[in-house]
Amino acid sequence: MKLSDFDFDLPEGLIATRPASPRSSARLLVAEGDRITDARVTQLTDWLRPGDRLILNDTKVIPARLSGLRKRLGDSGLTEARIEATLLEPQSDGSWAALVKPLKKVRDGEVITFSADLSATLEGRSDGQATLKFNLEGDDFDAALSAAGAMPLPPYIAAKRPADQRDHEDYQTVWARNKGAVAAPTASLHFDAPLLKALSEHGVQFTHVTLHVGAGTFLPVKVDDVTTHKMHGEWGQVSEQAAAQIAETRSSGGRIIPVGTTALRLIETASRDGAIAPYEGVTDIFIYPGFKFNVTDALMTNFHLPKSTLMMLVSALMGPERIKSIYAHAIKEQYRFFSYGDASLLMP
Repeated sequence: MKLSDFDFDLPEGLIATRPASPRSSARLLVAEGDRITDARVTQLTDWLRPGDRLILNDTKVIPARLSGLRKRLGDSGLTEARIEATLLEPQSDGSWAALVKPLKKVRDGEVITFSADLSATLEGRSDGQATLKFNLEGDDFDAALSAAGAMPLPPYIAAKRPADQRDHEDYQTVWARNKGAVAAPTASLHFDAPLLKALSEHGVQFTHVTLHVGAGTFLPVKVDDVTTHKMHGEWGQVSEQAAAQIAETRSSGGRIIPVGTTALRLIETASRDGAIAPYEGVTDIFIYPGFKFNVTDALMTNFHLPKSTLMMLVSALMGPERIKSIYAHAIKEQYRFFSYGDASLLMP
């Protein structure tokens, strides 16, 4: 299985830089068996049945991108360097793993000063990442980060425009509640209150799980033999209640439909023994063609990057040749791609 098997040509103009408004007005490509239908997310009730259960990732994206200054007093006087930091994940000692650019401009022990009275000392570095220790903790840190930080838009959007105040709402799901992600579960961005109400009245049920999406979700696959790729780890939790709800739906004949690849990866991690069970911990599950799905019946997801692990995941669910035809249709019909783009409902 080669990396080139998951490649395709995407016109630059199909990369979305803003979401549809309202959220649920985005287009929806429905792939059911061999049939493809062009629809809208508002029409989900046409495809979901009473008793189906949507699995929703309730992680909350933090404004993890910071811009600050490193000041240094040397023989030639005071010098400054503009430093960009993207927080990746908290460490057990209260520090943060972060991407710092340019890292070579900061020495260990030096302080980077951000706005909102927030600053951080660079305590060390490893494998291109830095360890930052902030001057604030708890609620004070959260408040300062909210004031000083920008939403960590994916590289393919950030290259086209900077994050702004609109992204604080646009890049967050309406049910986000557990802080910790540095990337959004983007398929979930299509849901708003009217759509959730319509689905509920239709008899669709909802289960919340938590997977804190890391920046590693955007890391490219660098090996030609994709089976040797090592996935990044992300913390997740499937509660006892969530596991029980999923099991009950399956036993009563309803379908389990994760909204987004993050929710899918988590519930499949929690069901590696064959049946869904409560789970808490780090998952680095890698799903590619040949994978056996234990609880997933269908998937709602956005359109993914060429040669990405997410392309491999949807290829595992639908079949590599089927996914190629689905993506060819999406490009021909001018669907919008990636995090702020349109959605697909994939039903094997």
